[in-house]
Amino acid sequence: MVEIELKPEEFALFRRYIYEKVGISLSDQKTTLIKGRLNKRLNQLNMPSFRAYYDYLTNDVTGEELALFISAISTNVTSFFREAAQWVWLEKYLPQMIASKREKKIRIWSAGCSSGEEPYTILMFLQKHLSDFESWDIKILATDISSKVLGKAILGIYEAKQVESLSQEIILRSFEKIRTPSGISYQILPILRDKVTFRLFNLVTDPFIFTNKFDMIFCRNVMIYFDEKTRNELIGRFSTILLSGSPLLLGSSESLTSNRETFKLIGSSIYQRL
Repeated sequence: MVEIELKPEEFALFRRYIYEKVGISLSDQKTTLIKGRLNKRLNQLNMPSFRAYYDYLTNDVTGEELALFISAISTNVTSFFREAAQWVWLEKYLPQMIASKREKKIRIWSAGCSSGEEPYTILMFLQKHLSDFESWDIKILATDISSKVLGKAILGIYEAKQVESLSQEIILRSFEKIRTPSGISYQILPILRDKVTFRLFNLVTDPFIFTNKFDMIFCRNVMIYFDEKTRNELIGRFSTILLSGSPLLLGSSESLTSNRETFKLIGSSIYQRL
């Protein structure tokens, strides 16, 4: 593969474009990251320079190249039942939420769902702690800006090493063991997969038009890539579609520095909609 140099003025173009399209704010230290992740794509297209690729990207009216570009620059690190303290808190919170329900309907948004571990974990959690799980109308909206990881999430197939932290009880209840070219893998059962709607969604630019308000919103390790202005705007938008008294769950390295009139801290990076 040919190593193509990324000039400072070219990096500046991509930095502005990324911020406008997905709200990610890149520091000067990310030059190497952008160069490394895009070099392969430039070679595939036989592009002589990053400027040539930038022109190709910004002139593509189909949106296909933008999807590939976003997949290339996105960082997708996830696992089942991550942020352990939050699941302990949710176990205590769930009976309170259920008791407040007039009808057996639950709506949850997993924003920045990556390859699907988070929305499926939510369903595994509910399956374990709701004795009448199958009688509930449960729908999880799972969104991401990367079409590549959404494709993996929709299949719900995970290698043995990806489920090794789960108990045998969960594996037997939630997965089917299958054989793939890479060996034995585990696929989420249809009873759980059918409750998730996966959608390509840009948290910064797409409109928040939803039929129902949400009982919970998970948006973990997403806003660390945003500047303060973008974070505050996103939290403001979350407040309009989250039921009063309901939790917004962030990543352990994230916190709200403003929006205190609409959210208060009640747990480990967990905020309650006032």
